[in-house]
Amino acid sequence: MNYIDLFAGAGGLSEGFKKAGFQPIAHIEMDLACCFTLKTRLAYYYLKENNKSPEYILYLKGEINRDQLYSLIPSYIFKSVINMPISDQNNPQIFQILDRLKGRKDIDVIIGGPPCQAYSLVGRARDQNGMKGDPRNYLYVQYGRFLKQYKPKIFIFENVKGLLSAGGGQYFKNIKMYFRSLGYQVEPIEVNARNFGILQNRERLIIIGWQKELNISIGKLTTDSKSIYKVQSIFEDLPKLSAGEGKDKYTCYIKDRNNYLKLSKIRDNTKVLTQHVARPHTQHDQEVYRIAVQKWKENHQRLRYGELPERLKTHHNQKAFLDRFKVVADDLPYSQTIVAHIAKDGHYYIHPDINQNRSISVREAARLQSFPDDYYFEGVREGSNRTAAFMQVGNAVPPLLIEKIAEMLKGYIRS
Repeated sequence: MNYIDLFAGAGGLSEGFKKAGFQPIAHIEMDLACCFTLKTRLAYYYLKENNKSPEYILYLKGEINRDQLYSLIPSYIFKSVINMPISDQNNPQIFQILDRLKGRKDIDVIIGGPPCQAYSLVGRARDQNGMKGDPRNYLYVQYGRFLKQYKPKIFIFENVKGLLSAGGGQYFKNIKMYFRSLGYQVEPIEVNARNFGILQNRERLIIIGWQKELNISIGKLTTDSKSIYKVQSIFEDLPKLSAGEGKDKYTCYIKDRNNYLKLSKIRDNTKVLTQHVARPHTQHDQEVYRIAVQKWKENHQRLRYGELPERLKTHHNQKAFLDRFKVVADDLPYSQTIVAHIAKDGHYYIHPDINQNRSISVREAARLQSFPDDYYFEGVREGSNRTAAFMQVGNAVPPLLIEKIAEMLKGYIRS
C-alpha cells in the first residue's frame, strides 16, 4: 500500500501513514526546511529498515553532521522529496518526477493538508477582507489535479474546521462537488486529537474521499479513545531548563519513560533526546509568566491580560486576545492547540513549572503533537533550526491521530 503526500510540511500525515504500514512514493513540499526534515525522516526509516539504526543515533548525538548522514542513504531515496510549489505551472514537471518514482505502481492513497489560513476562523478575523480573494482558498483544485492524474482508491484532505463555514459554507460545497465530479464519494469528519490518545485539544476536519466500490463506513473512523493520562506525562522525564537553555543534539533523559510515552510510541528504548531547547525570554516576560503560573497553580484560573499590573502591560488593545499569556496546564488531560504562532513567541505556551519560568521547548511542543522523540526537525542550515522547528511543529498534523485513521482505512484498501 502506497501514498503520495501533497503539501507535506514536516510530515505529520506521512508519519501516521508510514507507522500504519503504508509506503511513501513521494512528498511534495515548497518549504526547504520542511524538505530537509522529510529527508532526515526518510534517512531514519531507511537505516532502521536495513538494521543500521545506530548510524542514525550518531546523527542525533551530533557525532556526524547532516551531509554525513545523507551520504549513508542511496540517492534515489531523497529524489522522492520534491521541493516545488504545487501549481498549474509546476504540475507537469511534478507529474513527470512522480511517474518515474512510482513506475508501474497504482497509487493507493493521496494525502495532504493544504495551507489552512484562508479557512481559519482566526485568520479570517485578522484579515481585513476576511481572506476573500486569497489564492489559498482554491488549493483544493490543485489537490484535485493529482486525483485526476493518479486516481487513488482513497484520499485524505486535512484542514481546519473553519473550512465548513468559510464563505458561508460555499467553499466546502464547491470542494465537495468538485471531488465528486472526479468520481469520489466524499464525507467530512470532525475529529479532536484528544479523542485519539493525544494530550492536546486540537480540532481538525478530515475530508475522506473514496472510489465508490470501496463502500467505506465513516462512522468507524470516529472511534473515541480518550487518554487517561494528563499533560504532566510529557514533561516528567525531561531535564529541567531555564529560559534560553537546552541542547539541540543529544540530551539525556532524567527518568525512565512512563506508560503514556510508551503506549503513544513517543519515546522508544533509545537514550537520545534532541531539540529540548527553550527560547530566551526578557525579564518582563518572565515576570508575566510567573504571575500566570501562580494564578493557575493556586486558583486554577487563567490570566487575563487586563489583570496584569499596569507596568507589565505593553499592548494598547485590551479588548481582544486577552488570554495571550497561557500556561500549558500539566494537571489537565490535554493542552491548548499547538499552532504555528509558537515560532514567534511562547506566551501562549508557558511551562507549568514556575521554577523553570519559560515557554515550552521544541521537544515538548512536538510531544504534545505526538511526534516521536527520534523525529528531528531541520532548518535550512544545520544547527540553526529552533524557529523553523517550532513553525513545522505548529503547522503539523498529529501523527498518532492520522495513524489510527490510516489503520482503519487499510482494510478497505485491501478488500
